[in-house]
Amino acid sequence: MSSERRKPYPFDQIEPKWQAIWDERCAFHAPNPGETNFDPAKPKFYILDMFPYPSGAGLHVGHPEGYTATDIIARYKRMRGFNVLHPMGWDAFGLPAEQYAIKSGQHPAITTRENVSKFKAQLKRIGFSYDWQREINTTDPAYYKWTQWIFLQLYNSWFNPKTNKAEPISTYSSDNPDSVRLAYVADVAVNWCPELGTVLANEEVVDGKSEIGSFPVVRRPMRQWMLRITAYAERLLNELEGLDWPEGIKLLQRNWIGRSEGAEVDFEIDHQQKIRVFTTRPDTLYGATYMVLAPEHSLVDVIVSEEQWPLVREYRERTARKSELERTDLAKEKTGVFTGAFAINPVNQERIPIWIADYVLLGYGTGAIMAVPAHDERDLEFARKFDLPIREVVQTPGGEDPIGFIGDGIAINSPIIEGLPSAEAKKKITSWLDERGLGRSTITYKLRDWLFSRQRYWGEPFPVVWEDGKHRALDETELPVVPPPLDDYKPTGTGEPPLAKAKDWVRYSDKATRETNTMPQWAGSCWYYLRFCDPRNDERFVSEKAEKYWMGGANDEARMMNDEGMTKHEPPGNSSFVIRHSSFKSTPGGVDLYVGGTEHAVLHLLYARFWHKVLFDLGYLSKPEPFQRLVNQGIILGEDNQKMSKSRGNIVNPDDVIDQYGADAFRCYEMFMGPLEQTKPWNMRGVEGVSRFLARVWRLLMSENQAGDWELSAAVQDIDPSQGQQKITHATIKKVTGDIEALSFNTAISQMMIFVNAFTNAEIIPLSALRTFLVLLNPFAPHLASELWEKLGAKFSDARGDATEQSWPSYDERLLIEDEVEIVVQVNGKVRDRMRVSIHATEAELKAVALASPRIKTLIVGKTVRNVIVIPQKLVNVVV
Repeated sequence: MSSERRKPYPFDQIEPKWQAIWDERCAFHAPNPGETNFDPAKPKFYILDMFPYPSGAGLHVGHPEGYTATDIIARYKRMRGFNVLHPMGWDAFGLPAEQYAIKSGQHPAITTRENVSKFKAQLKRIGFSYDWQREINTTDPAYYKWTQWIFLQLYNSWFNPKTNKAEPISTYSSDNPDSVRLAYVADVAVNWCPELGTVLANEEVVDGKSEIGSFPVVRRPMRQWMLRITAYAERLLNELEGLDWPEGIKLLQRNWIGRSEGAEVDFEIDHQQKIRVFTTRPDTLYGATYMVLAPEHSLVDVIVSEEQWPLVREYRERTARKSELERTDLAKEKTGVFTGAFAINPVNQERIPIWIADYVLLGYGTGAIMAVPAHDERDLEFARKFDLPIREVVQTPGGEDPIGFIGDGIAINSPIIEGLPSAEAKKKITSWLDERGLGRSTITYKLRDWLFSRQRYWGEPFPVVWEDGKHRALDETELPVVPPPLDDYKPTGTGEPPLAKAKDWVRYSDKATRETNTMPQWAGSCWYYLRFCDPRNDERFVSEKAEKYWMGGANDEARMMNDEGMTKHEPPGNSSFVIRHSSFKSTPGGVDLYVGGTEHAVLHLLYARFWHKVLFDLGYLSKPEPFQRLVNQGIILGEDNQKMSKSRGNIVNPDDVIDQYGADAFRCYEMFMGPLEQTKPWNMRGVEGVSRFLARVWRLLMSENQAGDWELSAAVQDIDPSQGQQKITHATIKKVTGDIEALSFNTAISQMMIFVNAFTNAEIIPLSALRTFLVLLNPFAPHLASELWEKLGAKFSDARGDATEQSWPSYDERLLIEDEVEIVVQVNGKVRDRMRVSIHATEAELKAVALASPRIKTLIVGKTVRNVIVIPQKLVNVVV
């Protein structure tokens, strides 16, 4: 009893109780078609969180923000009659577990299992309504068997430009199918970290060092598996249009894909070689006064002069220690070295010097540029530093200085296109180049093929073997390929992956050896939303029926049925995939709502879309896009307004908050802090304030007797609510419903506070109003709502089930019509009273009511009323 008195209400008993009840009842399990309790009449709603990497540190209060938002919507949608799929799992492969294995010798699987257990316990303690029967883990062989299977689909497919989709490699009729496979091998320059013994993505390199451990990173060529995502560049770009995503995220994706229209131009050099460049401004060719190659370009070794070789070699070594992000930083000082060679400008036959510089990347375009310093800021900075010629070839429309002008204008100092506007000049010079075999119009993309290899142990092994220097895929019956146990997880130091140490495992047969690279962590997260639809299927990565139901294909077909019961389809390979029937238009995405942080705004979303489109093209999926609606939650900062981190010491553990205030207070405060998408600082005083609100909710229904026990308040009675009580109840239904739909959770909580304030001092509280309120409160504070619902049910037995099982209430617009208005009563222009009157009151009635007010009578007694000014529905001014 004493522990209850120390808390505003007994959340420490209520919350574990209801979490156990929901677990025992499997209250949030969403049945698949054909399963027990599946109701085909219910519409589906698939709501998904970006599943977490289970680190050893566990959750901090920033992590559950998005999870709380999706849980509110999931609970709300269930009450609205939807069959809701709301799953959770673990993106559990990754470098931290492997680094711990290197230090401790403990197998990464053990570390991962411990971390998952900690994360899961924390999530369950917050009361999230996940369907835990669908829990998945990317490190489970039953899961990554299908990750490997999807890789085989990529390996055994090619992108047919004529049909604009992926097709089985068997349909490719030319020689060398390896040259067009969607999964292929290439020697590429990579970010190699010797200490970690693995290749790192550009995003994992900070200031030339690894993000994890801060170890030196160098660029070096290595044999890598690549995925041909560039084949899908145009579709990845165009098919963003049908998605309900924030425009800022769409823009990030468009910029990453980086579509550019221009021309490829050939510059002749000695040694019977050519340098091909891509430019979006062929109209500035006459202004090209030098060329720049990426330091890694293969032609550098061929053209460099003997005198310049030492400088070139030293510069290449320095460049190898830089990440691509560092090399392309516009703010950094330009550096470079002259090769000693010259090229011929094809439009004027001028010999121009060839340099190497780190701001030109081998993997973008052709790895070479023609430099037009008069009309490119980067080239201008380089030319001024190294005293290279600057020649203006575009006349500015406003007469301003042409040096540094990068916009459109009129071609000057350009005989072939002299006097033409930029748009016409581009067309004419490109046509001139094409006629002479010196160039052609083309489209390029900033997007590069996906480097898919990692030199790690803790990742999915490739289902590939090597024989006589050639690779071949394993049969699907050999999946999953499980990594062997190792005694030593340390990097080999030679560039060979750790798996190379397992000699017996590597030896596939007398003639063949296994691939020893592993897949990146991105692999498992590219398709997990599909596995959630059918997580225990051993025969298929997802059954056709489950995929169609949860990803929307079946729902589209149902909505397309016409009066005669006919359905119209378009071929599944159509890249636009708009199913038309009268005014019906299918949405392209499957997951109805996807919520996560902006840190995944580009790569995860792009990679998942790519894999999804390949599987769609091959006929395995019913929709061309994975995620229809995307919402990015903001960042929760520490109380010091800084990003939470161990080094700053400002991390707040949700367990500590729940210990002190309860899970419902934690959930409500996460949503009450401000709009979901905004960045905001954590404040424990705010948690305390929300906790007081929930305590008022508790005391609205419960009172403490002399023995210190909580019992249902005698004020709660089964009577009809008054007109005013009906109005506030229905106003709350309307506001909370609209705010949940708009993801405006903070204002929904504010409205519920208004409701509680309106009923707090009521002598009698109608049962019906309280039941309605508890249903509205349930998505936000489910433990408290369920407990109070049960307390009401113990005395008033006319309602069945838990609060989570109730239908969402509807509001009556007629009850919200205002029939009264507050007017101000003044005496000689000063406000002396306020009163509520009928909105239909006449001027005479308003005058009579004002003069009858006891306050006004006191003020005007013994005085002469000279005039009474009435403004209907606003004020009455008594002039004395």
